[in-house]
Amino acid sequence: MALTEQGKEYVKKELDRYESRLSAIIPALYKVQEEKGWIAKEDIEELSRVMDLPASAIQEVATFYTMFNKKPTGKYHIQVCCNVTCAMKKGRELTDYILKKLDLEEGEVSNDGLFTVSRVECLGSCDTAPVLQVNFDYHENLDEKKVDLLLDQLRK
Repeated sequence: MALTEQGKEYVKKELDRYESRLSAIIPALYKVQEEKGWIAKEDIEELSRVMDLPASAIQEVATFYTMFNKKPTGKYHIQVCCNVTCAMKKGRELTDYILKKLDLEEGEVSNDGLFTVSRVECLGSCDTAPVLQVNFDYHENLDEKKVDLLLDQLRK
């Protein structure tokens, strides 16, 4: 299980915050991902025991939302918006550029363990398209030059 004792205590406190135990699933999944980097089947089973909820209810949430990693990712998870506005501003081409630059296939972890690149739907920043998110940090109004600088910074 990914959760430390502090993580389990956090989940138990979250259960007390809501009228329905189901409402604590998202914060609990975030805690697992924060501590481990991704969410495995075993993590869902452990959350089921800690939260006294069916594993199927937790699995349903974990698979519905794209912000939860279902397999290991690199230290930097680069999520590039490829929805309509970002696509019109070359977000899809930018994703291809990043993958080529890193010599990666989408969803894989780079050999150095630093990077994973994913195409995602709307990141909610259409006015600053194209946009990508590295872990929880947004990078907006991108072009190849800005991406090169960002990747250089992340490698340091």
